Amino acid sequence: MHELSIAEAVVAVTSRHAAGRPVRSVEVTVGAMRQVVPSALEFAFEMVTQDTPLEGAELRIETVPAVGRCSACGAEGQFDSFPFACEACGSVDVELIGGEELLVEAIEIDDELVTTGRKGDDDRE
Repeated sequence: MHELSIAEAVVAVTSRHAAGRPVRSVEVTVGAMRQVVPSALEFAFEMVTQDTPLEGAELRIETVPAVGRCSACGAEGQFDSFPFACEACGSVDVELIGGEELLVEAIEIDDELVTTGRKGDDDRE
């Protein structure tokens, strides 16, 4: 279940930016080529956020389709299944230009600072 390692990475990135503040939500963009099962990612996220400032945060997942450009005719299009083939000319010589994303797009953080692990630092920006 690679969703667990993805959830751990999302939590690590989010935790660094939250700097100890409680997180309300995390928005991620996941390309179709990542073959992520959204419900499995949500479950893994809930599991790895227990007892962290992210506990209870909502995970919002946007899935991005596979998109490619035909090397033969230059047409761009969305791919829904294998093998990838150009809808315009039928060529299978296509370059994937979208659908491999795995991005933490946004996080919503509470204003209240819980802890930073540093004494005397003022973490307000």
